[in-house]
Parts: sequence; C-alpha cells; structure tokens
Amino acid sequence: MEFWRSGADGQLRMQRCGSCRRWQHPPNPVCSHCLSREVDFEAVSGYGTVYSATINHQPWLPHLIEPYAVIVVELDEQSGLRFVSRMVAMPVDQVAVGMRVRVVFEPLGDGLYAPLFTAAEGVPR
Repeated sequence: MEFWRSGADGQLRMQRCGSCRRWQHPPNPVCSHCLSREVDFEAVSGYGTVYSATINHQPWLPHLIEPYAVIVVELDEQSGLRFVSRMVAMPVDQVAVGMRVRVVFEPLGDGLYAPLFTAAEGVPR
C-alpha cells in the first residue's frame, strides 16, 4: 500500500534493497536481484525516459477518455527500472519513445494516488 499512498507528498516511492541497493518494481517481499528480505520503499526523483508507448482507443475504465497513451517509463535511478503508467497533459500524437518525463499524481480517494507522467522539458538524463 505504501506505493499507492506515496503521492500524498508528491514523491514517487519504489522498493529498494538494503543489501545490494538495487531498485525493483513491482514490489516484492524479497529482492529480485540478491534475494535479501531487507527491502523497503524509498523516494525516487520521479524523472525518466519513455521506453515504450502505445495509444489506446478502448476506455477500459469509465474515467479514461480515448485515445490515451500508455507508456513504459525507465526511471533515472537505475537502468532496467521500468514502470507502466499513462501519459497525461499532452496530445497522444506527441508521445514518443525517448522523451523525458516526470511523475504527477492523480488522487484516487481514500489516501491513494495513481502515479502518471507528463513531459519534462529541458531535463537532461
């Protein structure tokens, strides 16, 4: 649940191993790299690069207005630390692999937040 609550303070949190210091997502009770049980959530920068993108024309949830972009973001903290989300606040035809993005949060109610991404102009990798 900590992952879904992390938007309250505007910080995206991912799981990190206390032994080998590698990040992982999705959360797991053990480190997927070294199998340590010393995993906890830590804040990440919230910046990344679009690794993959697709334009969806099916509104799978009632609040989604199609078309909308579903993206895989590789976060800056570690090569291979990828996260599936939606791109917001820009036309879908402008979403491109390799573009820089930053996290924003959509309140879901009950103290939960959905991490979404928007363009991050001028932010180097």
